Amino acid sequence: MPRFSIIVPSHGVAGRLAQALDSVLAQSFGDFELIPVCDGPGSPAADVAAAHAERDSRVTPVHSPPSAGLAGARGAGMQAATGAYLLFLDGDDILLPGALAALHARLTHTGDLDVLLFAYKRAPWWEGEPTHPAGPLLARAPSGVFHPDRAPQLTGVQLPAWAAAYRRAFLTEHALAFPEGHFTDIGFGAAVMARAERVAVLRETVVRHHVRRQGNRLYLPGEHHTELLDQAERALALVPRLSAERAHALFDQLFAAVLKTAGHPRRLPAHRRRAFFRRAGTLYRRHRPPGHRTPGGSLGVQHRLLAARAYAAFRLLRGAKEAAVRSGARVPRPRGLRTRLFYRRQLRRPLDPDLAVFCAYWGRGYACNPAAIHAKVRELAPHIRSVFLVEADQAHAVPKDVDHAVIGSRRSWELLARATYLVNNANFAEGVVKRPGTVHVQTQHGTPLKKMGIDQSTYPVVAAQTGSFAKLLGRVDRWDYNLSSNSHSTQMWERAFPGSYEHLEYGYPRNDVYYTATAEDVARVRRELGVPEDRTAVLYAPTHRDWHTGFETGLDLEAFCEAAGEDVVVLLRAHYFYDRGRSRASGRIIDVTSHRSSEDVCLAADALVTDYSSIMFDYANLDRPIVVYADDWEVYRETRGVYFDLMQSPPGPVAHTPGELARIFRDGSHAGAESRRLRAAFRERFCEFDDGRAAERVVRRVFLGEPPEAIPPVVPLAERIPAPAATTLVRS
Repeated sequence: MPRFSIIVPSHGVAGRLAQALDSVLAQSFGDFELIPVCDGPGSPAADVAAAHAERDSRVTPVHSPPSAGLAGARGAGMQAATGAYLLFLDGDDILLPGALAALHARLTHTGDLDVLLFAYKRAPWWEGEPTHPAGPLLARAPSGVFHPDRAPQLTGVQLPAWAAAYRRAFLTEHALAFPEGHFTDIGFGAAVMARAERVAVLRETVVRHHVRRQGNRLYLPGEHHTELLDQAERALALVPRLSAERAHALFDQLFAAVLKTAGHPRRLPAHRRRAFFRRAGTLYRRHRPPGHRTPGGSLGVQHRLLAARAYAAFRLLRGAKEAAVRSGARVPRPRGLRTRLFYRRQLRRPLDPDLAVFCAYWGRGYACNPAAIHAKVRELAPHIRSVFLVEADQAHAVPKDVDHAVIGSRRSWELLARATYLVNNANFAEGVVKRPGTVHVQTQHGTPLKKMGIDQSTYPVVAAQTGSFAKLLGRVDRWDYNLSSNSHSTQMWERAFPGSYEHLEYGYPRNDVYYTATAEDVARVRRELGVPEDRTAVLYAPTHRDWHTGFETGLDLEAFCEAAGEDVVVLLRAHYFYDRGRSRASGRIIDVTSHRSSEDVCLAADALVTDYSSIMFDYANLDRPIVVYADDWEVYRETRGVYFDLMQSPPGPVAHTPGELARIFRDGSHAGAESRRLRAAFRERFCEFDDGRAAERVVRRVFLGEPPEAIPPVVPLAERIPAPAATTLVRS
């Protein structure tokens, strides 16, 4: 009996079938049988399969009529299979070199499994970086053999059938087969995971999935989308046999797919959309698990509308969202013909030697290093006419004395075409032309702990979201200067963003305030934020998780306040991705997510609690207590990628549980001698160039043209005096 039976349906992919079969036959591990499933004798795919069978006795073609569909083809292959484990491979995909050897080694290590799930990469048809969609799901799975109850996110709904090896005896024992119709992987995957008891994962990439130019056939317009509900209904019938957590995960994943189809304007024919939505609503109400919590935000609204079968309201909601997306899509580059022609004309006009354009966080407002440089330009180089670019919905937040333009407007494109100086902490729009004589200053917006730029390419979760690395490097080629706040950053920027720019090791201008602010400034900011007098303000600033779709605090903040002490209040600052202008304040929690200045928030805080956010590097300039709450460090490190082990060189005590975190504050160890020792070493390494004069250095070098030797030197760390903390003032 061979170790593996590899079943390869081939309908419609004869042109790539030879490549798929060759990728199997070239494997270093040879104990397998290869079963191509063809339409019938004489078909193009059958000829390819027959030629391979003549060359290698391990190839055994079988036939299945096109009318039987993918499920029928796989079923025919399963009937012919004799191997211990079954693998499925689409006819235009390939097994990567060493894939079978890796699977065999993993199975040898784990012993017999019902299912072995593995990673795959999704390769664009023409250009662009591959993505790794399975990364977020597999990253959170246990490392050994486990029951699916321990990994409720692995419902079988979100992974294709060819992302796993299945024990043939297990499938036979439970009479598991692919259900007829489209979206068959959903019904099969849910049934498999509902019955599996011994599961493991292999995070090594096994399959390269080729994305067709025309896209996945399943998502082309047509009546077949109604069959998604058939497969969902099959899967929902399994809910009673699942644990509560698995049932909720299965329910949420199924209806995420259903809502995506219901809201897509081109998938379902117009006359089918209302009926699809109402049937989906019936399934939702019939199968909703007890205690199921409706998601937050827009998705939660869609859930409630589906439960009420309120199709008209749902279409109104999705229509508004689609209009917003279309509006946003028009912003990054001059897409309209008139705007393109206008921008082209402006590019022919001479540069304005005294015009500078600033932008921060893709237009989110007047903030960060660009804002600090802008303010210093007005002070030291008043002849420069400075304009800040912002999104339309952020224009109200720009200080009244700051000239600004809305991104995407004709004026914004005129400014971008004629400005001599361009300053940004992210990147300007793809369509912005780098003209001879222009000076691009990339300020960055943090010290890198997590992998950045092209270093993300080997980390599936973030690579899937980054887009084209070729385009990224094209934007890097526009940079003339890149700011750095420490030597670590300089080295990492060189790796992550290779280019011909010059590093300015001047510190981060936004951090100047940590050395120039006075006691009165600290007191004023605390009043503005609503921090009660004589209270200890703990800033809680968690970073973004690439595998999360919404903000999760990761910590019961009210419980933390109660356990940490009567005088503790929490300043909650979520990652700026989740700034929606809504307050999460309650009790002793003050939500400062929407506050324009993270520097003000840091000045107001007596201590910082964060996980892996780069805010720790900036806050360290204040020489105030920092505690790392690392409840998922291993997952973050493996999924996001990091440049150094934070657990080995933290800026203060490390807590792994809410209880540990509360104890650190309750017994005062957050500010004890060991905490000070760790913070001192951290500041020595990462507060190297921040001394309160970074903005001045940038203005003198870039805007005033002073030579490097004339730029003010960095003040030694031991001689710097950070802004005083409020608790220090109270004690004094």
